[in-house]
Amino acid sequence: MAAGNPYLLLTPGPLTTSPTVKQAMLKDWCTWDKDYNGLVQAIRQKLVALATKDADAYTAVLMQGSGSFSVESVIGSVIPKDGKLAVITNGAYGNRIVQMANVYGIPTAVIDCGEVGSVDPRQLDDLLARDAAITHVMAVHCETTTGMLNPIADLGRVAKAHGKVFIVDAMSSFGGIPFDMADWQIDFLISSANKCIQGVPGFGFIIARRDELQACKGQARSLSLDLYDQWETMERDNGKWRFTSPTHVVRAFYQALLELEAEGGIAARHERYAANQRTLVAGMKRIGFKPLLEEAHQSPIITSFVYPESSAFTFAEFYKRLKESGFVIYPGKITAADTFRIGNIGDVEPADMERLVTAITQHQFWR
Repeated sequence: MAAGNPYLLLTPGPLTTSPTVKQAMLKDWCTWDKDYNGLVQAIRQKLVALATKDADAYTAVLMQGSGSFSVESVIGSVIPKDGKLAVITNGAYGNRIVQMANVYGIPTAVIDCGEVGSVDPRQLDDLLARDAAITHVMAVHCETTTGMLNPIADLGRVAKAHGKVFIVDAMSSFGGIPFDMADWQIDFLISSANKCIQGVPGFGFIIARRDELQACKGQARSLSLDLYDQWETMERDNGKWRFTSPTHVVRAFYQALLELEAEGGIAARHERYAANQRTLVAGMKRIGFKPLLEEAHQSPIITSFVYPESSAFTFAEFYKRLKESGFVIYPGKITAADTFRIGNIGDVEPADMERLVTAITQHQFWR
């Protein structure tokens, strides 16, 4: 456990950060200063390099707020007034996309796969063949409602076969699962500072095809969340944000990017996260807990477990005792089953998962 932390955050973000990421926030920065704006530009370049080998075709823009702010900035800015959005959902975050589109009055077609259902790209193919009005397709890569990993590469092939713009919420996967945006035919990718890059909350980011982003000029339904204007300002003014940026968070994120590089990049981080997840599941199965998802659909980001079959078990007491032992986990987020979730990402190692299982073993009060 990092020095000074009362517990490990075993959650999908905010998550446990390194001492050096925390330390990076101890210096104040001026939003107009060229050193700070140069830092922003370096971050943008590093993000594109992480996302694709075809760096010239893509660009990055940072947006204030939580990850949901960045998702909404894309929905409200990218889809034109005469556009229509198709959304594939199998959890709360896909449903939130639909809710955002509805707030903006954007016509939306939904493929609802249920809370624990896997996505079948053939459903998207059928929908796009039937509904020529659809202009954009959007899906979540890792649905942290359950830990489900969705087949984004297959969805991208289907979307492009029908000539649609493809948008991916990679909030909980970018930086922790290797892929190339160009290979997966993603036009807009959305993520957040406090996920697999292992920064702290305060801003999200969008990595986009330049030509598709440039086509969004004048389409935004919000002033603060105007994706094109935010990007144009950063391009024109060499890293300047339109409105006050979270300077300390940005500096911490830059440090987190350096630490990702030092770890060996996304592939190495993915190996650690996958080892965390395997260690956790093996230990939890050993003491009688069952994962919610089949292994084929499980991400290395967060794992859902079904409550034990005991009327004495309550999540509130379980949470309380684990927190006292130095671990914070997540409640479940589905209606179909009683579950809780344990994050596998952040500045944590397989040994931390082993310590967690030991703590749970010691607190089996429901036996």
